[in-house]
Amino acid sequence: MNQQTTIGKSFSVSGIGLHSASPVNVTVKPAPAYTSYLFRRTDLNDFEIPAAPQYVSHVSYATTLMKSGVMLSTVEHLLSALYGCGVDNAIIEVDSLEIPILDGSSRQWVELIRQAGIVELPAQRPYLKVLKKVEVTEKNRKMSIEPADGFEITCEIDFNHPMIGLQQHEISFLVADYSREIAPARTFGFVEEIEMLKQNGLARGGSLENAIALTRDGFLNPEPLRFDDEFVRHKILDIIGDLALAGMPILGHVRASRSGHGLHTMLLSNLLRDREAWEVTTTSATTSD
Repeated sequence: MNQQTTIGKSFSVSGIGLHSASPVNVTVKPAPAYTSYLFRRTDLNDFEIPAAPQYVSHVSYATTLMKSGVMLSTVEHLLSALYGCGVDNAIIEVDSLEIPILDGSSRQWVELIRQAGIVELPAQRPYLKVLKKVEVTEKNRKMSIEPADGFEITCEIDFNHPMIGLQQHEISFLVADYSREIAPARTFGFVEEIEMLKQNGLARGGSLENAIALTRDGFLNPEPLRFDDEFVRHKILDIIGDLALAGMPILGHVRASRSGHGLHTMLLSNLLRDREAWEVTTTSATTSD
């Protein structure tokens, strides 16, 4: 499919913000071609914040957008679901300052998108084609993107915890099923850090219903892990959501080691700033035309 897409009909969901604990209602609506992803704060006279790198303001434990002082936090899981499902354009109405965390994954977003349906629009889909390798580093964290026929991610994480340790996972959008392989992976946090996070205004809405709560030698959740490597799969979910800020599907191979939201958005910004590193094309190896 080489046409731009949007959802077939609007859908709504309610929940709480992971960090703010604020109740929030979201309605995702169909949008015309070339809209990309556009957020509207309905509690602030429909103030619009495009999902674009220049509006990224904070990247501590979540990706926050800000325009003219108006903020919207934790956008990455919804953007990941839209990108992963192949939805190019959507208007997202929000009545609070944070997207709801739901169950800590993108699974419910994917289910809602599928129920709404995906429809083609009368415009060709543009792709951001990577032409040369771009790399960013920060201490022992590293991330790069290099030319590839499709969108691929190789991710590695390393946590000194018996449930995690060193995990690596790779996904290629040429063959992968995002909804099955990535969307169910939940966010996670360490119980010993929760008090510090709450003192800093973070994780106030966190619970066993929306995050994996890791103790020193296990985790508190009654539900078992959804994958043996659920933690690295969630990191890939976050990478997809943050790179969705490019505004179009990417043709490139991302390699990430111990990355976080800051490195994800730094890589995208550095890539876009280097005009020799990319071009916009309307042909993709993912299509047969």
